Amino acid sequence: MKALKQSRHGHLVKALAFVAGALSVCAAAPAYAVLGGQPMSTPQGATATFAKAIAPAASASGASGASAAANFTVRSTTLASGTVVNEYLSEQGTVFGIAWKGQNVPNLPSMLGSYFPQYQQGLKAQRAARGGRGPVNVQDSGLVVESGGHMGSFTGRAYLPQSLPAGVSASDIQ
Repeated sequence: MKALKQSRHGHLVKALAFVAGALSVCAAAPAYAVLGGQPMSTPQGATATFAKAIAPAASASGASGASAAANFTVRSTTLASGTVVNEYLSEQGTVFGIAWKGQNVPNLPSMLGSYFPQYQQGLKAQRAARGGRGPVNVQDSGLVVESGGHMGSFTGRAYLPQSLPAGVSASDIQ
């Protein structure tokens, strides 16, 4: 009976240690931008800068002859790993696009937020159609994710086509 109590106690201690470790990892995990939401808070060991950007004026060939320029903000964050994440913010402060470049792919579940399941479905379909390797190009209704590279050098971007401000094109997200 005493051996049984020690065994149960040992499992309990291991379980508690596992839970405590998992919680500490979660607490230390960096917060990323959420596509369609607010920009990320600067993770520990990272640096961030803001730059106001003005998209090139779209040429209008209509009767009015007027062209519109879109204002947006780009927030660049260099993570401790050296990966640079650019967040594209609308005038309202909502993230409509994210681009990354560096040694590691950022945490996509955190960055894509509620769009991550949609990304997973598109990725699964792409992998089924052409195999499990190569660049990612998911173009689904309301979400575009492009990612590629090789060990130590990854690039990518994700954006919401329906949320691009007037005058901003997909090529502005880089």
